[in-house]
Formats: sequence, C-alpha cells, structure tokens
Amino acid sequence: MKLNPKREIIYRVKLAKKFLEEAEKHFKNGMYRNAASASQLSVENAVKAVIATKRIPSWAHDPSNELLELMEYFSPYLKEKIKELALIARETAPVHSESTYGKPLEGLTPWDIFTKKRTKAILENAGKAVKLMEEILSRTNHY
Repeated sequence: MKLNPKREIIYRVKLAKKFLEEAEKHFKNGMYRNAASASQLSVENAVKAVIATKRIPSWAHDPSNELLELMEYFSPYLKEKIKELALIARETAPVHSESTYGKPLEGLTPWDIFTKKRTKAILENAGKAVKLMEEILSRTNHY
C-alpha cells in the first residue's frame, strides 16, 4: 500500500482535533491524567500534520526535531510559527510517559502528577498547537 501525503495530513489534523476535544471533556470532568494524555497526543499529531506536508512523519512522541529539520522548506513568516510549535511539542512530549507510567523512581503514579493547574497549562498548549497547525497548513495550501 502506497502512502498518500494528503491523506496523512487529513488524518493527523483529525487526530489533533479529536484528541483536543477529548482533553477538554476530560478536564471539565476532573480527569486530569486523561486530559493531559489526550493533550499530548493532540500536540504530537498537530506537529505530525505539518511534517506530513513535506514527508511522512515518524512514530516518535517528540517530533520537534523532525519538524525543525524541515524549516528551510517554509516561508520566513512561518518559521517563527514552526519554532513555536516545535517548542510546544518538546515541552509536552514527556507527558506521554508520565501519563502512562508516572514517575516510578519517585513513587508517583500518573494520577499523583497531574494537578488541575498543571493539566490546564498542558491543555492550553494543545489548543495553541492546533491553532498553529491550522495557520501553517492554511498558509501552505494544505488546509
């Protein structure tokens, strides 16, 4: 089966938005671990949607370096947006393992780690990542 870049972009956009919706619902219901996890997946897929405009993204949970490697293919205006999106991805990536395993060496479960305040910040970053993704894709005629 041959990979279709346009289909990959559409797929990743859908994942980013659906995970953001899920994160918002979990947050409203006080399920902070779930909200943090869904927020991280939203960010990851927002970045991968942008990467897919140039190549098929990897399976990495932190695709920030992969995105930055593609900077030369974007307009000067978008380079700042790309950097911002990559920074959000880099900051959010550890949430993947923390929301799954916690911090075993410290004896902290995922439910111990994700407070309302911390999760709200992660959720806000996911919202920013989706907005950046939409802007980048619209300015590259992929959205």
